Amino acid sequence: MTFDYSKLRGKIREMVGTEGKFAKFMDMSTTSLSEKLNNKVEFTQKEIEKAVELLKIPKEEISVYFFTVKVQNAELL
Repeated sequence: MTFDYSKLRGKIREMVGTEGKFAKFMDMSTTSLSEKLNNKVEFTQKEIEKAVELLKIPKEEISVYFFTVKVQNAELL
């Protein structure tokens, strides 16, 4: 299952400026953050908790930022 992190990317830009700065705040490399945002590696629970705190995401909105399933474009026959 792949997740749509577009809203999270927007929140990162809004609150921190760049994904590179956000990666530093999260104590991870930009490569690690990129792999997570591109669905190659999953975010851990601790990483989600830290990101929620840093980005001031309300607890009731966590699923919108981290667990929105990416809709795949299916070609019709």
